[in-house]
Amino acid sequence: MDEEQYAGFWIRVWATLIDILLLSMITLPLTMLIYGNSMWESQRIILGPADFLINYTFPFIAVILFWIYKSATPGKMALNIKIVNADDGRKISVGQSIGRYFAYFPAILVFFIGIFWVAFDKRKQGWHDKLAGTVVIKKKKVVIK
Repeated sequence: MDEEQYAGFWIRVWATLIDILLLSMITLPLTMLIYGNSMWESQRIILGPADFLINYTFPFIAVILFWIYKSATPGKMALNIKIVNADDGRKISVGQSIGRYFAYFPAILVFFIGIFWVAFDKRKQGWHDKLAGTVVIKKKKVVIK
């Protein structure tokens, strides 16, 4: 894996922003359709079963499926980066995908330190990457001669 170029902090921030924008374009209209303005006014974390499905279950399933089948979310694909197994550079497993998703929680828990870790780590791994055994790399450019 040493010959790979690791994706740094800022390219990963941009990928995340693209993903948030795309996901919001799906989840916000659906949530508004069902809950109306109460989604903005409510103090509750989960408004009801539809909110749980739209804003928690759907993103979880979508992200895991993208990681498993494409090795990247749409934001990462747009920026030509992908997630691979840290040991051998192969596709990540279902278990790694699920573990990586849930490992974001401790990574963001204390002022996002586990996310900012990417900027200082030699392999550009955040805590979620370290916990799941993954790295994010830049895809190799294919040169056609």
